[in-house]
Amino acid sequence: MNTLDNGPSRGATLQTLGLSRAAECVYRTLLGQPDLAVAELAPRLGTDPVAVLGALDELAGLALVSPSADLPGRFRPANPEIGLQALIARRQADLERQQREVANGRLMVARMVSEYTDRVRPDQLHAERLLGMDAVRGRIEHLAVSARTECLSLMPGRAQSQASLDASRPLDEAALRRDVVLRTVYQDSVRNDAGTLAYADWLSAQGGEVRAAPVLPARLLVIDRQIALVPIDAENSRAGAIQFTGTGVVAALQALFDLVWERATPLTRVPQRGSGGLTAQQSQLLRLLGEGLTDEAAANRLGVSQRTARRMMSDLMALLGARSRFEAGRRAAERGWL
Repeated sequence: MNTLDNGPSRGATLQTLGLSRAAECVYRTLLGQPDLAVAELAPRLGTDPVAVLGALDELAGLALVSPSADLPGRFRPANPEIGLQALIARRQADLERQQREVANGRLMVARMVSEYTDRVRPDQLHAERLLGMDAVRGRIEHLAVSARTECLSLMPGRAQSQASLDASRPLDEAALRRDVVLRTVYQDSVRNDAGTLAYADWLSAQGGEVRAAPVLPARLLVIDRQIALVPIDAENSRAGAIQFTGTGVVAALQALFDLVWERATPLTRVPQRGSGGLTAQQSQLLRLLGEGLTDEAAANRLGVSQRTARRMMSDLMALLGARSRFEAGRRAAERGWL
């Protein structure tokens, strides 16, 4: 008998922070009845002692319980205000590491496209160059009309032009009528643009899915897991694009999209904040500046103006009570933000 892992959920759980259901049940129980002995936990929770011991090992490894110094055979639960904050900080560190992996994915895509394009003949690569914006837009329109299952896109940079949004609406509408899954990831910076937000609201209301991330690796479109479009020049999308149909390249780009999508958050008008009170965009700005990027380079990566990046940094310094960027970096590190 083991009811720890599949028992009924009581509202929000701590599994999103990496704690198993079994460990959470034991921890909640000890918080309410810290005098229970290990032997008493199993019957109280309706499970076997082995499951309880496994949960206690997990909790001890996370510093959420420790053996009682006064009562042998009992465990003392950590104050949740302290213990769970440490768990949140650890989870935040994991998410930041994953964000760095996404940023590194940008380099991976650029190198992969460059190497394959330069060294492999087009017929072997199953690649086609589309030069200029007219060629790219024409191909996107064709792919949108012919899509059968899904259209996935990464949209780095600042707000979309109204002309681009107006051109996308009928294509998206027709795809959704055919039950094509539409998933789009914008950068957090588009929250400053009413037109893009209004379009995201409309798309979500029609059944599309829209998320946001502070930094995106590159512009990308994947159709039906069979065709992928990436820019010829990641810094200048107007130069044109390369269409890939080779299964290996498309699978790699599909995996990149899936990774970004999993880490992105729903695009709302008010950005979500982490445990330190920072938005994902603010956390990313701290990291970029900590890596030595200039204001201009950091602003470009975030899809915002230099003025906006400087204002964000000024707000962070005020939040940290710092008088210089060096002091801000030190205090952010002390708080576990870096």
